[in-house]
Amino acid sequence: MENKNFAIEIKGLSLAIEGRQILKDITFNVRDGEIFTILGGSGSGKTTITKCIVSLLKPTSGQIKVFEKDISALSSTELNELRKNIGYVFQGAALFDSLRVWENVVFYYLEHSGMKEEDLKNTALKYLRMVGLGEETLELYPSELSGGMKKRVGIARAIATEPKLIIYDEPTSGLDPITSRLIDKLIIDLRDKTLSTALVVSHDMVSAFSISDRIMIIKDGQVVFIGTPREVLTYEDKFVREFLKSGLGELQKTNKGS
Repeated sequence: MENKNFAIEIKGLSLAIEGRQILKDITFNVRDGEIFTILGGSGSGKTTITKCIVSLLKPTSGQIKVFEKDISALSSTELNELRKNIGYVFQGAALFDSLRVWENVVFYYLEHSGMKEEDLKNTALKYLRMVGLGEETLELYPSELSGGMKKRVGIARAIATEPKLIIYDEPTSGLDPITSRLIDKLIIDLRDKTLSTALVVSHDMVSAFSISDRIMIIKDGQVVFIGTPREVLTYEDKFVREFLKSGLGELQKTNKGS
């Protein structure tokens, strides 16, 4: 049965910065427990949408509800409480270079709890193991990690507060194809294990078609398609057809014929 509960509800979202229209009347919902991917080219407004969702940017107009709460109506204290339920995985992992891996993972607890170092390390290890890393990484610094390991540590930090919603900004960007597919599997596994919702921003169409329950395609700050991966393959829109052709190639033909 289709889930009718929504983690995110967005209606008529528009954003203009210094007279330039960045987002134009964006409307979509993300269901509890689904993996929803926003696809689009560079500068299309993908990441801007997520910044509005976590209230880093204030929309010009429209409504954003997260877990049924209108974020524009929240006080700063209420907004901080809401953000505890949102994990954010940054495109470049955004790890703190001067902190060791374990300190990066439990950074929230370092700032907001009086936990002992041993307990903090055990907590960090718990979440590192969830992303396929072990005890040998605890004392390393970000400069000693590969690109794929940095992404995993970034994801471990995002899930360390056990959020109900995880936002991934270009999770496979800069990674080789094998590592990218491992990150794809990790996103699905974490959704299944933690019963969380995933909002993924990406330009990687192979990834989007591998992990997504639904896909939204945007162009110049406007929605051009929302639907399942199977539905997008048969969607007769010139821009969507060209967009898929450029990113999927033979995969598109294979799926359409199956």
